[in-house]
Parts: sequence; C-alpha cells; structure tokens
Amino acid sequence: MNVNYQQILDDKIRSIEIENENGKEPPTLLLHSCCAPCSSYVLEYLSKYFRITILYYNPNISEEVEYQKRVEEMKRLLVEQPAKYSVQFVEGAYHPADYENAIKGLEMLGERSQRCYACYKLRLEYAAQYAKQHDFDYFTTTLSISPHKNAIWLNEIGEQLSDTYDIAYLYADFKKKNGYKRSIELSAIYHLYRQDFCGCSYSKEERHQK
Repeated sequence: MNVNYQQILDDKIRSIEIENENGKEPPTLLLHSCCAPCSSYVLEYLSKYFRITILYYNPNISEEVEYQKRVEEMKRLLVEQPAKYSVQFVEGAYHPADYENAIKGLEMLGERSQRCYACYKLRLEYAAQYAKQHDFDYFTTTLSISPHKNAIWLNEIGEQLSDTYDIAYLYADFKKKNGYKRSIELSAIYHLYRQDFCGCSYSKEERHQK
C-alpha cells in the first residue's frame, strides 16, 4: 500500500499550528542532516513549526577532508539562513569504521541497494538514540529530499526506531512540493557546495564510472 508521507506531515503541522495558537510552545525536533544543500529547504520548511537541532552524523563519508568541508558548509548555512526559531547544531561522532561495519558484505551491491538501507539505518538509529537521550519531541532526517534516496525505506526505518526507542518519528518525503528543486535554488542563493556523490567511497567510484 502506498503511503502519502507528505500528507502525514501536513496533518502533523496543522495540529502543531492549532496547538501554537492555543499557547503551546513549538515542539523540539532533532533533524539528522546529510549536507547543507539538502538541509536548506528542510530548514526553510520546518523551522516555522519546530525548534530544530541539526545533528550532523555521517560516518559514511570516506574522506575526512570531504567530511570537514560538508560540516563547515552546514555551520555556515545556519548562520546565514534566517529561521523563526534559532537552529542549534550538534556534530555526531565521525568514525568511518562504523559505516564499514554496518555495510559489511554489501559493499558491491551499488547505490539504492541494501547497502544504502544499512547506511540509512545506521544514521537514523544514532539520531533516534540521541533524540531519546536528550528529550526531543521528534526526530527525522533530511535524506528523503534526494531523488536518489528511498523515502519508503527511510520512513519504515524511522517508524521501527520510534517503536524501539519510544521517541516520535516525523514522517516526511521532502522531495514533495518541489523540495529538491527549492534546495537547488537555496544552494545558489547561499553559494553552497553541492557534492556530486553521497559520501562513501563506493558511491564516489560508481559516480565516476557513470
């Protein structure tokens, strides 16, 4: 059965708007970020309704120079992009070996395969654990904005982790409503570095082969 994750998000936002009108404080959201370009639209969209903390956790990025470049772009975006509620930043642990262990045996399967599923789960589980430990109301990820990422998998993993850690997952498919297109526009406005591969050495090699 097809699930309209955008409709679920729309309904959640409507309920938050009603609660805010009745004087309730906006909920807190831990937003796992894969990069500044993808985060730009998601922040523009959600920062009107949530108090957001960006969690930058991406051990899948194989090259430390590349990793640091993306971290700095994320930090710069938070300084330059306006938001109704100020956005906080947290950097997760950068241990590429954690990624390699998570995808062991799946290395050669290619993009959009079970290798990517394992990567999604690694990063989302870290986010769920952090959100639970620090009493966030919700957690979610920017990953679904990419046309190369499987939104069904991401939301299924998020739902599973929500049950496991007893922390609400914010369902979303951020590529809807021209989200990906808007992220490209915002990247141009803020002169963001847009990488041409996901981050792991396997996706980089596959991109070069294409």
